[in-house]
This record gives sequence, structure tokens and C-alpha cells, in this order.
Amino acid sequence: MNITVIGTGYVGLVAGACFSEVGNNVYCVDVDEKKINSLKKGIIHIYEEHLEKIVLKNYNNKQLIFTVDLEEGLFNSEICFIAVGTPMAEDGCADLSAVFQVAKNIGELMDNDLIVVIKSTVPVGTGDKIKEIIQKELYKRKVDYKFEIVSNPEFLKEGTAVKDSMRPDRVIIGCEDEKTINIIKILYAPYVKNRDRFIVMDVRSAEMSKYVSNAMLATRISFMNEIANICENIGADINKVRLGVGSDTRIGYRFLYAGCGYGGSCFPKDVTALIKTGEHAGYIPNILKSVQETNKKQKKVIVNKVKERFGNDLSGLTFGIWGLSFKPGTNDMREAPSSIIINGLIDMGAKIKAYDPKAREIAENIFQNNENIEFFNDKYETLSRCDSLILVTEWNEFRSPDFDNISEKLKNNIIFDGRNQFDKEELNKIDFEYYQIGTK
Repeated sequence: MNITVIGTGYVGLVAGACFSEVGNNVYCVDVDEKKINSLKKGIIHIYEEHLEKIVLKNYNNKQLIFTVDLEEGLFNSEICFIAVGTPMAEDGCADLSAVFQVAKNIGELMDNDLIVVIKSTVPVGTGDKIKEIIQKELYKRKVDYKFEIVSNPEFLKEGTAVKDSMRPDRVIIGCEDEKTINIIKILYAPYVKNRDRFIVMDVRSAEMSKYVSNAMLATRISFMNEIANICENIGADINKVRLGVGSDTRIGYRFLYAGCGYGGSCFPKDVTALIKTGEHAGYIPNILKSVQETNKKQKKVIVNKVKERFGNDLSGLTFGIWGLSFKPGTNDMREAPSSIIINGLIDMGAKIKAYDPKAREIAENIFQNNENIEFFNDKYETLSRCDSLILVTEWNEFRSPDFDNISEKLKNNIIFDGRNQFDKEELNKIDFEYYQIGTK
């Protein structure tokens, strides 16, 4: 098929690359000329495992084309995906300005019948507005091209986005036109050939499904973090509680880990947008508001533990940070707990040494000109002459570190673990002062 993907962020670039990987001809369009030129040179602006390989392969095979010219991208296109960003506006609602501009441009430039697929995360009712915008432009042009609107929300997890694209848990199609549904099914058939994973519904329900999925996962995380804080106050161990709770097959173990809060581009933004959706409809979503508030507080838990141990004045102290991205497998630092922790410690007078296997460049841009933070390319060198180690992101390379090496580098054998990665009893045996979340 001939496909156009508008937007080359996490969603658009991964989708375009994966569609080309199974034989489709894909145009990836973006208004950012600098980004497009970088992609043409093989420079990938985001880190995702396997992404660079399939982008370079299919670009060289001319099945994946990057351009700033939407008219070129739409020429003879059968399906056009809208995958531009919908960031949080000042009022907490999703900012749909880019989505609506793209819809207008499609109406101005489409030169044949077209299926318009909304991949961006958008509030309920956005599909109807996009349809109105495109139709208005076609009326202006006095042309009678036919088009259908499809909601096809993405469920990619940053860090495993390529895998999630090629082997999705499910493919949700929001559409009521049978012919269009069948075409989208054919497009996705290579990814779901082992079993039927298609779920077909109306557009509004598909739009809602994405928000509810993210809000449910965010709720599990905040719930367990709240339980962890209770455990800490009453002398229980959240790590053991998780095993007891997760063994219930109705609950399961996923997203039951206590930690220093969730971040990223999706959960914070989508929970807030869903709250606003409820409020605009005349309903106050109290549970979601609590999820949001609990997460904000949780990002400060490590700072509070450091304060309890070292006092309010951290002048003259240096802390080694392991992990900057909001989760392992990505270089994304949007809404990352590391930023809250680092700024909190610096505000109390501390110096920071930091290491992340993928997010250093982004972190340097975030903290540019801040003399209180230094970045390293080696996790052990990061700890040299530090007063303690703070683990923030659970990258695999941090799971079984050399504790003798850590002890040699640190001034004090003190570890604050924001992801409960290590065995407390074992660390105590080798004379480490070890602080977890959800246990004394």
C-alpha cells in the first residue's frame, strides 16, 4: 500500500518504519526541516531498540521516504496517518492545534479518495471535528473526493515501541464503514497473523480507549506507591506485599512496583486530559485527580529520604545519580522523576554527578549552564567521591552492579533506591546503608 504518516515523533516514526518493514511504500512528513534532513542522513532523534536499523534499511531501499512536502507525501496515497503531538495546554486539556492544522492541510492537498487515520492521542469527539475540517476544505476546492475517518490509537510502550508495533497486543479500529475496516485489517494483517487481535468499534469509543488504558495503568502505579508509603509508616514491606497481592490472578503482577513516580509523554498528559474531559462533561473524576496528586508527591519521596538522612542543608555534599530517562529503554526525559530529584537536591545546596546510558544529551540540554551538575559516560566513575548513590531509572545494567566497586568510589556506603532494585538484606550484610521505597 501507499501510506502517508504525518509527524515523525515516537509514534509517527515508529509507525512509518514498521509499515515500510512489511513492504508498504511510506512517506513520513514533518514540518521540521531540520529533523527531516537529519533522518535523511540516518540520524535518528529518538532512541528505541531496533528503530535505527529498520529506518536505515527501508530508507536505503526507498520504501521509506522523508519529506517536508505534504503534497508530495499525499500523492497517490491510500491511507494517511495523523501522528502529530497533542501536548498538554496551559488549562490541562490536549492541545489539538497541530492535529487541526494537519486536517486542514489534508483537505487542501488530497488528490484522490483517502482514508484518514488518527494515530495521535485525541479527546473524544476529535474525529468528528477533523471530518468537518477536511470536508470544509474540499467544499472550498469544489472537489468531490471521498474520505473516511478512522481512530486507530497507538499502544506503544517507549523502550519496546518497535516490538509493540510489529507484535501488538491488540489493534483498535474506530470506524463504522465496512470497506474501510477491511482495508485497515489488510494493512495490519502481517502484524497479527498468529491470531485475531482486531477490536472494531465506533470512533468515539476508540478515542476513549486510549485515555482509559493509560489512566488505568497510571492508577495502578499511584495506588501501589500510596500503599508503599503506608507500608513504610507501619513497618510492612511493599516488596513482600506486592508478591502477596500479585499472586491473585484477578490482579497479576504487572504495574505493581513501588517507585519514585511515573513520567513520560503519555501518562501525565493523558490522565490530565481525561480529568478535563470529565469536567467538561459535568463530572468530577475524583479518583483520577487523586492519581495525579499522588504521583506528584511520589516524585519527591527520594528527596525527602535524602533530607531525613542528611538534613535540610546539603551544601558540600555530592550525589551520584544512576538513570535520567523516565523509564529504561528510551532517552525520553519528559516528566521524568530524575528532574524533580536533581532540582530538589540542588535547591538544598547539593552537587550532582549523573549517568544514563541513553539520555545524557537530552539531560545536558535540560540542565545546560547549571554548574551544579556534571555528566559521565561510566556509571562507576559517576560515583567517585560522592556521598551516596541514588538509583532513579531501572536500566538492566544497574540490576547486578559491582558493589565492591561502588563502595570504593563512594565516600559513604549509602544507596537510595527509587526502584527497589536491590536485596536489602544482602546489602546490609556488606555494610551498606540502603533506603528503599515502601519499607523501613
